[in-house]
Amino acid sequence: MQDELLVILSAMMPIGELRAAIPLAIGVYDIPWRTALLLSIIGNMLPVPFLVASLKIFGELLEKRPGLPGSILRWRKTHLSSRVNKYSFWGIVLLVAIPLPFTGAWTGSFALWAFNAPLIRGLIAIALGIVIAGIIVTVLTLTGVELIKFL
Repeated sequence: MQDELLVILSAMMPIGELRAAIPLAIGVYDIPWRTALLLSIIGNMLPVPFLVASLKIFGELLEKRPGLPGSILRWRKTHLSSRVNKYSFWGIVLLVAIPLPFTGAWTGSFALWAFNAPLIRGLIAIALGIVIAGIIVTVLTLTGVELIKFL
């Protein structure tokens, strides 16, 4: 049970997310891939609502302030969000789904806030991106494990 908890915690971290949790689960803890994928998806999704809520609160506080940060946030809300909302769902899905550095659920949460995208659609987009990324990372991990066994 401790290994599973470590996989969930690893998936919650902002840098590795499930890109680190799945190889950890399969390669180090020898957890079956289905369980590793499920635990990693759960762990990666857990911080998202808290991140989005925190960014919303922090953003609203900054938006009310005079100066450059406040004016940028006010501009974002009035100009950028109306143009971006049309493509924000699939943009967020792709941003989260592509398993590269500086992509993932944390970045997707920031994008959801930055684009002022609708909350429920944005959370669904992040969840879908997490599932896609999880499948990609699982396939790559299993391929790598089999390749190592072959060599």
